[in-house]
Amino acid sequence: MSTTAKLAEPGERILVAMSGGVDSSVAAALLVERGCEVVGVTMHLAGEASRCCSLDDADDARRVAEKLGIRFYVANYTRQFRGEVMEAFADEYLAGRTPIPCVTCNRRFKFRHLLDRARALGASAVATGHYARVERDPSSGRRRLRAAIDPAKDQSYFLFDLDQAQLEKALFPVGGMRKDEVRAHARRLGLATAEKPESQEICFVPDGDYASVVEKLRPEAATRTGEIVDTRGRVLGRHRGVHRFTVGQRRGLGISATQRLFVVGLDAAANRVVVGEADDLLARKATLEGVTWVAGAPPADPIRATVRVRYRHEGAPAELRLTGESSAAVDFDQPVRAVAPGQAAVFYQGDVVLGGGWIAGSGR
Repeated sequence: MSTTAKLAEPGERILVAMSGGVDSSVAAALLVERGCEVVGVTMHLAGEASRCCSLDDADDARRVAEKLGIRFYVANYTRQFRGEVMEAFADEYLAGRTPIPCVTCNRRFKFRHLLDRARALGASAVATGHYARVERDPSSGRRRLRAAIDPAKDQSYFLFDLDQAQLEKALFPVGGMRKDEVRAHARRLGLATAEKPESQEICFVPDGDYASVVEKLRPEAATRTGEIVDTRGRVLGRHRGVHRFTVGQRRGLGISATQRLFVVGLDAAANRVVVGEADDLLARKATLEGVTWVAGAPPADPIRATVRVRYRHEGAPAELRLTGESSAAVDFDQPVRAVAPGQAAVFYQGDVVLGGGWIAGSGR
């Protein structure tokens, strides 16, 4: 089926979310080169502890904007970000789930709050440095979300929750480029961010210490000690809070055993961490909630798809069945390791994102 890539028109005013990294810098540069009127905005989100969208990043973005000759603003969303992303992140961990705050940030900030700002500035779309592609399907007129050209950098997994109205206003200028091409383009233009290293961490957890962030946001978490048990319920030790563990974790369990043990479940209600052997992590089924579809409506039921259960997961062939208006069941062809509640399960056919949902549970 043919598609038409979404491109900005010369003279069109576009707001670019400039994080202070090389990807969003080149996204802005490409639109300037196309003849668009570009307005750069850096969102100040997580405060000074952040390694993304911090004031230092804003300074880098400002230097790029000056080089490109575009208007530039800093928008302070720290209060909203704390309430809508950071506190929800802490609550998910306390509930025994492993959250993905980047999905919420994309939907609520880059393509809701920032889109509102774009409208106020007279801009017709919001562009970001995400590695993904948006196309219009000429047969239906709807937007399609596709994986990036560069599979090593593809970020379509984090965008599955965007709806048609948001995709209509979304531009991903670097989605058709490889990372080395992006850096080379930044070097040719002499952009200050050309050699800037990229962060692989959640922006408000710059040192990877999730537990400390949770306890800072929810101090009562530090007192929630409990039992570590095996799959038969035998007590093997004590833990200092379920928020310190994720399904699939092997190190830092604080117990000794003759065999290798992994976290296979988190029972927040009973305040228990369940450990087991590697085979106990394998799941043939998953239940999903909060399921959304890029097209706006679910496809025929059931469907075949490749399902990614975490960002770096290569995907597993499966059958999807709707179980409710926003719920579904996944039956994997082969067992999948560490299907963790709270993570996203994203559905693909080829490189096209069909939709996704949040993992509520899994089973053998």
